[in-house]
Amino acid sequence: MSEGDTAPPKGGPVVAEAHEVPTYGVPEPFFKKGSGKAHLKDFAEYETLYKQSIEEPDKFWGKMARELLTWDRDFQTVRSGSLTNGDVAWFLEGQLNASYNCVDRHAFKNPDKPAIIYESDEPGEGKILSYSELLREVSKLAYVLKQHGVRKGDTVALYLPMIPQAVIAFLAATRLGACHTVVFAGFSSGSLADRIVDANAKVVITTDEGKRGGKLIGTKKIVDEALKKCPDVTSCIVYKRTGADVPWTKGRDFWWDEETEKYPSYIPPVPMMSEDPLFLLYTSGSTGKPKGVMHTTGGYLVGAAATGKYAFDIHDDDVFFCGGDVGWITGHTYVVYAPLLLGVPTVVFEGTPAYPNFSRYWDIIDKYKVTQFYVAPTALRLLKRAGDEHVNHSMERLRVLGSVGEPIAAEVWKWYHEKIGKEEAHVVDTYWQTETGSHVITPLAGITSTKPGSASHPFFGIEPAILDPNSGEEIKGNDVEGVLAFKQSWPSMARTVWGAHKRYMDTYLNVYKGYYFTGDGAARDHEGYYWIRGRVDDVVNVSGHRLSTAEIEAALIEHHGVAEAAVVGINDEMTGQAVNAFVALKDGVDPGEGTRKELVMQVRKQIGPFAAPKAIFIVDDLPKTRSGKIMRRILRKILSGEEDQLGDTSTLSDPSVVDKIIGTVKNKK
Repeated sequence: MSEGDTAPPKGGPVVAEAHEVPTYGVPEPFFKKGSGKAHLKDFAEYETLYKQSIEEPDKFWGKMARELLTWDRDFQTVRSGSLTNGDVAWFLEGQLNASYNCVDRHAFKNPDKPAIIYESDEPGEGKILSYSELLREVSKLAYVLKQHGVRKGDTVALYLPMIPQAVIAFLAATRLGACHTVVFAGFSSGSLADRIVDANAKVVITTDEGKRGGKLIGTKKIVDEALKKCPDVTSCIVYKRTGADVPWTKGRDFWWDEETEKYPSYIPPVPMMSEDPLFLLYTSGSTGKPKGVMHTTGGYLVGAAATGKYAFDIHDDDVFFCGGDVGWITGHTYVVYAPLLLGVPTVVFEGTPAYPNFSRYWDIIDKYKVTQFYVAPTALRLLKRAGDEHVNHSMERLRVLGSVGEPIAAEVWKWYHEKIGKEEAHVVDTYWQTETGSHVITPLAGITSTKPGSASHPFFGIEPAILDPNSGEEIKGNDVEGVLAFKQSWPSMARTVWGAHKRYMDTYLNVYKGYYFTGDGAARDHEGYYWIRGRVDDVVNVSGHRLSTAEIEAALIEHHGVAEAAVVGINDEMTGQAVNAFVALKDGVDPGEGTRKELVMQVRKQIGPFAAPKAIFIVDDLPKTRSGKIMRRILRKILSGEEDQLGDTSTLSDPSVVDKIIGTVKNKK
């Protein structure tokens, strides 16, 4: 893997003749902002370190872990286990505490330095918390949790909007050695209940209401509805965000402010073994049952800190702004852990990029002198479409622009680079997953020459392989395409699916024995750059949110009139992918618009508004094999206008179904 010649000069595009994809060097003005230099000297140093991370991982990661984190007790064994056996472990004898590493050590060294920059939904209502204030707030809430019975190894469920209290709740739980499981505050009460029960959480933390984009979200009401199905929950801590009247269950519900006033402002952190669980995060699985991905303390924190430092080139005087929500992995790793582990301020933004107008992100970047900005292509597409008149900001300290959640289209990449970065900031298009914990294929800011749409090269310790999807054989060399897998373990990889280790093995490690299987297709071009092609399984990526088609289908089938349902994702200009549903109704059910609306509401209610189908096609039957398997591949091709590429349909139980579906789709369009 080599970049060939030296980086193209001055950040302008240099077109590689064979493939006609421009390569952009690091923009020269990047080095005039901030510290003036990246953490590495050049791409050659990356190549040297990368080689060491693959060939001598114990030496590489042992040094990295000791440099980036503070350990209560040092580790002797850097790693053990294998992908084949699913028993990977890192930094085995080491002890540390996540809360201490994110808060205490910075509060002692630099107590007045900003830790959280809170930008509220309404402009002008935010506030800034210093590291010493954060330590006090985290300690007080940790005391409250302890008094409510939370102990090392327990799980605390969070259903919170993007406010400082969300970050405080993360760190209060980990201070006691408890896991947090955060549920995105757009999920329905049913989805929330499923996750609380699966995680066996006894304490839930929420707000009276949430505010987002000028709208109110009834978080407490949703939690109350969920808790009807969660008899084991003993306490619900409620932060007063709006002061609205909310339902109250005496003996179970407690106000955050009233509880935290009772306790001191310091509680010692509980030392944790490196492999102790840090958090569970539920992601959509292909069976429809949400799966709780479990990350461990030492390995995950090393991954978060290392990628923050090198992929985003974070230095002490930087201000980091990730637009992701704490309910997803992006918010966990790059709103909370990476910036705080590295001791820099992190922007916590409650609102949306379009409220009160389309310049909101750029206002925030200007106001707080943000140096790194990280967001999903969905938001960028929205803002590009809104028009460049909203971008008249200097954003003079901005030097790194990150993209996350899905591959970014070349024209959006260029707009990001030219209009937002003013051709002075380095664009890093990062590839990773909930299960990887932190970046796995990504440019390094200030180092890597980039190609619009490519995630470029692997991060340290990641050894990618392109496999033939049928034989499972590795396809060597460049200019190849197949499925993407990794050949060795890395510190921040998920260790299991909570309470379902066989499912973890079958999903990630048994598909191609000896490899971690990403579930994504990918190509490696003639210069060794990686291009992610998207999911090869039944997962839809809507606005960077991975949703299981099975979970949406299960919601549709709960409607009394639905006999069968099949859901597929198709490309969508605004959201990356859109949910399209094919529904066969029971006899006598009206196939009209009223039923369609009911079905959309059913999904909104069961899962959340973001999962609602963009289109619902009422059909007589679905294309199925003789064994009853629904052929979603055929539905995808019909929606994409590729009816001539369906392949042999004679193996279907009723091939005539296909022509009828083609007619239905054409009529609706």
